[in-house]
Amino acid sequence: MSFPNTFVLLGFSEFPWLERPLSSVVLVSYILTLLGNSSIILLSLVDPRLQTPMYFFLDNLSLLDLCLTCTIVPQLLANLWGPDKTIISSRCITQVFLFCWTTSSECALLGMMAIDRYVAICRPLQYSLIMRAWVCVQMAAVCWSSGLLNSLLQTILTLQIPLCGHHTLDHFFCDVPLLIKLACGDTSANELALTAMTIPFGMMSSLLVLISYTLIARVVLKLPSAEGRHKALSTCSSHLLVVTLYFGPGMYFYLKPSSESSQAKFISFFYCVITPLLNPLIYTLRNKDVQTAWKRILQTKGGVKSLKAESLPVS
Repeated sequence: MSFPNTFVLLGFSEFPWLERPLSSVVLVSYILTLLGNSSIILLSLVDPRLQTPMYFFLDNLSLLDLCLTCTIVPQLLANLWGPDKTIISSRCITQVFLFCWTTSSECALLGMMAIDRYVAICRPLQYSLIMRAWVCVQMAAVCWSSGLLNSLLQTILTLQIPLCGHHTLDHFFCDVPLLIKLACGDTSANELALTAMTIPFGMMSSLLVLISYTLIARVVLKLPSAEGRHKALSTCSSHLLVVTLYFGPGMYFYLKPSSESSQAKFISFFYCVITPLLNPLIYTLRNKDVQTAWKRILQTKGGVKSLKAESLPVS
């Protein structure tokens, strides 16, 4: 049997009392995520001081978070607000494609960002030479293109799944493991592809982060001054926190498929809704460069308004 016209997303329907307050949380998080990630991209475009490799990768991270959020949250809000829990087949496949693309690319990007931090701290004199603009573009292109290839593979294999019987997904978005559970035929190719892709995007990216920060720790501990150690660690703390928030729930979800559906849904909720909201906050709250950029923009706007006010004719 081919794909049905619609799927049913149960979402959080087993907690009907939770749907209304949860929809408010999701809506506020969605708006703040759009504003936070968009502002990071805008700031780096208008402020030359933020046009560095670190902020270039941060822009890519923000763009991926925006794509992930816009892929999942609108459908989630529609399901929370109304009694209709269905999603048409084309939207379901689009969710599978974009979710695989953004999450795979973000895994690879976090690994590249760890390399950037390693070069900045362990090879500071060679940083501008190693992390040239064209090198950064190539690193980002590898992340996006490898994620795209994985997404194409997963989506094509998902379209081949022999579906029959009920078309109900006990989740709030369409994902490959859930669609595999609906199959009534052989899905060994799908399961193999899903498992195989966790090696480059999950394990290798995590290993890259671990190796980078092990080398960074060795260099930082040898620094003579406490101020130098603190400054070096502060440049890495935001990235480390983002890596923990990203890989933690994701690995738990995929490495423990036997976990209860409600538990898996709340983990995915944190992963898809809360993490994209926290990322811009983590990178901006303690980041003096971003705070200074905001102050410059606000002061410039204030100066322009005062000049306009002064130029108005007096009646």
